[in-house]
Amino acid sequence: MGEPVHPDAEMAARLQDRHEATFTEVVHTWSPGMLRLARSFVSTDESAREVVQDAWVAVVAHIGSFQGRSALKTWVYRILVNTAKRRGERESHVVPWSSWAPDEAERQAPTVDPTRFFSRDEAYAGHWQAFPAPWPALEDQVLAGEVRRTIGAAVADLPTRQRIVITLRDLEGYTTEEVCDILEITPANQRVLLHRARAAVRGTLEVYFAGPGEDPTKRSQEVA
Repeated sequence: MGEPVHPDAEMAARLQDRHEATFTEVVHTWSPGMLRLARSFVSTDESAREVVQDAWVAVVAHIGSFQGRSALKTWVYRILVNTAKRRGERESHVVPWSSWAPDEAERQAPTVDPTRFFSRDEAYAGHWQAFPAPWPALEDQVLAGEVRRTIGAAVADLPTRQRIVITLRDLEGYTTEEVCDILEITPANQRVLLHRARAAVRGTLEVYFAGPGEDPTKRSQEVA
């Protein structure tokens, strides 16, 4: 028996043969995620839609060069990122891609308020003084919708590099290796950017769940 056909190889072959139903399927399935990522690079929703359209044109034009070294979706997303980079740079919306690596200040700055941890001269130095309060279960649909909007706003407010990495990892579900492949960054840089992005979003949610005018730090101490 021959080797089983990998789904990516079969799909790529169909796209190379201009199989209309396959192309329609991948465009319908992947475009929403591509649009979310493209929006992280450019200044308007319309620009993001144009980026996705241009990326699909490039996919059709270059599908014959796909060799299966990475997953087909990863290959498509790399084309999307390169297209979005060029558009974003024209709009002066993104940092120069030569400076993708976090700078020293970004690496060294604390991601959580240091006063929430025991100081060096105290017992349990570096540990939480009080664990953050648990968040309520999101069984209520209205509350769940509000939380999703809060998370979306928090992600939108992140610095560009952090926003792109957290979008790929936590919204699109890519692995560290895949994100590094798509963005052509090192695992260490991806780790720093993701850690800072997640910390910022957690901080926003902590304030949201604490309620108006309430200090989330004090709330966590009272609950502990």
